[in-house]
Order: sequence, then C-alpha cells, then structure tokens
Amino acid sequence: MINFKVFRLGDIGKNLVKIIILIIGIIFLTRFFNIIKKVDLNKYIEERRKEFNTKTFADLIRENLGEEGKEKTEKSGNVLASELEFTEGFTNENEGDAKDNKKSENMEMTDTNQSSINNSQENLENPEKNNEVLPPGTETNIVKENNKNDVYNCIYSTVKIRNQTSVALTQDMLVPDIDFNTSNIIIFHTHTSESYTPSENYQYIASGNFRTQDTNANVVGVGNELTRCLQKKGINVIHDMTFHDYPEYNGAYTRSLKTVKNLLQSQSSDLVIDLHRDAIGDCGYGPSVMIGDKKVAQLMFVMGSNEGGLDHPNWIQNLKIAIKIQEKANEMYPGLFKPILLSQYRYNEHVAKGACIIEVGATGNTMEECLESMKYLAEVIAALD
Repeated sequence: MINFKVFRLGDIGKNLVKIIILIIGIIFLTRFFNIIKKVDLNKYIEERRKEFNTKTFADLIRENLGEEGKEKTEKSGNVLASELEFTEGFTNENEGDAKDNKKSENMEMTDTNQSSINNSQENLENPEKNNEVLPPGTETNIVKENNKNDVYNCIYSTVKIRNQTSVALTQDMLVPDIDFNTSNIIIFHTHTSESYTPSENYQYIASGNFRTQDTNANVVGVGNELTRCLQKKGINVIHDMTFHDYPEYNGAYTRSLKTVKNLLQSQSSDLVIDLHRDAIGDCGYGPSVMIGDKKVAQLMFVMGSNEGGLDHPNWIQNLKIAIKIQEKANEMYPGLFKPILLSQYRYNEHVAKGACIIEVGATGNTMEECLESMKYLAEVIAALD
C-alpha cells in the first residue's frame, strides 16, 4: 500500500519566507559585529575626553547659550571680571565667581594641604639664567604690538584707574597715606592653571584653553620666580601652589578663600597677592613694555569693592595700597603697570589689609616675558618705604 503526503503550496511559501528572514537576520548580525570589531572604543572615548578637557567651564556655557552668552562675556574689557560676571546667572554660592551670598563665608574651613606650601628655595624650578635687573631710570617704552590702549576714567598722581563702580572717587579717597608691612608676603593663585603662549623653552600639555597643570609653564611658575626674587631681597614669602580651578573651574574663589584663610592663621601678612594672568583667551593680546632692551609682561591690579553685595568695608585701604605700589612702579619703571581696574566684586580681598589681585601679562605673552616681569615687581616692592 502506498502512502502519499500532501504538501500544500501555502505552507511551502510560509516556510520559504521564514528561511529567507532567518538568512537576512544572520547576514545583518554578522555585518554588525564585524563593524563593532573595527571600532576602537577606547580611542573614541579618549578623543571625546580630550575634546572636553580643552574647554573651560565658561567655554562650555557659551556653547550652550550661543551668541547672546558670548556677547555678555565679551562686553567687559577685563576678562577676569567678564568670567565672574558671566557665571553670576548660574550660581550664587561661589565666592568671587559672581555676586556670592553669605553661604560661602560660613562654610567649614579645612586645613590647607601643607605639601603645596613653599617658602624655601628647593621648589623654585624656574629661575632665569640671566638675573640682571636694569636699574630704575632705565628708558621704558610700552610695546604697541599685541597690546590695547589704556582705558581709565580717574587719575591720582601718576596712577590711572578704571573705575567700574558707582562710587565717585575723590583725591582724598585715593591718597596712599597708609602704612603696611612688606616683610611677610603671601602669594597664591585662584586660577592656578592659567598659562601663556608656549615658547621653545616652555612647552606644555594643555588641560584647557590656555591652561595647564604643568607648574613650570603656568602662573605657579611665575609665582615661583616672584618668590625667588623677593627672598633675595630678604623678604619672607609663603607661596601656596594649591590648584583651585582644576578639575572644576567654577567655585575657584570659594576654594581659594579657604586656602588663604588657613595661610593667614599661620602667618600674618599685610600684602596678600592672588597672582593671575589676564583671562583673555586670545594669543593676539600680550601687553608688554620694553625696559631697556628687555621685553617684560605688563602687570595690572584688579581691586575689589563691596558693590557686589559681599561685606568688604575696608576696600578703600586695599585700593590705597595698590596705588602706593603702582605709584612707586611708575617712578622706577614707567609702563610696568596698566591702569588699576576697580571692580564691583570683592575677589576675597577682604581677608587682609593689602590683599590684591595682580594679573601678569595675558595669553599672548610668553613665560619668559612674565618671569622677567617678576624681577621688576620684586624691585618695586622692596623699594617701598
């Protein structure tokens, strides 16, 4: 007896479709995994990380806000003030980054990392080979190339002031009839990673836009040179090298406030210098002056007030001390300083009688020019009565 199995065409068609779908799926998965094998995920992640690290906090915010945000940050001639003004809309808890509230002042103080404090010669790694300093009275000429015209609206004696506050400054308010002791000086850096245009002798790995953790090539190196020159004059110096702006830029003033308060607990000082670089991220701006045949980065005081809402009742005395120093500088080396910038913000300058910000050059200057500048700043400070 012969049995016959009946095959229906419909069933055959369905099975063929299933087989085709299965084959297509296998081909797709095979190609997908081949592509994945070709992708170096570690390399991709590293490239994204480098891209992120080359941008500052302000850069990232600008990208998100577009042109309106850029215009806001660029409206001020001094970019240190611009950076602080810009962050005002995003945080009110960071001392000096904006109009801070009182919360930042009540934060618990922590001990400064003592290993970052240097008041001896052993860590001063950047002394210039040529230590010659030209004497006062040497001819000086402001370099116009890569510079900007001075902007000011007030003058006392030879000192020009760019007053950004609503306070009408009188001559009586500005006369530097104030004594202060320069035998003990504190130097620190709120924006510790600020760096300059790389030169043959000072190359570095960037950790942001004109920023680096290499202390031989950033403002720490400049502070080392100032420390060395002051110590040669017999002045006691504490130079703190704590990083306050890395890995996070925002909140740097809150962190540096803790540092400087701790320093003052162990060493009283009338002159407390927060050493910066002008924050303009453009290598086309490098203010400098020729002292004889030496090209020297120009300096600028940034002095605070209490108009930003934070308590700073003695800001006039801080300003008087800055005027006294700059008046002496104008006598010895005219053009070494640009006009004083008097800002609405406090910048932690309430901590000491002569607390101040000194900006050394800008991104267009080289380390050589900034190191040279510190020799002349030390001469000026040592010559104060």
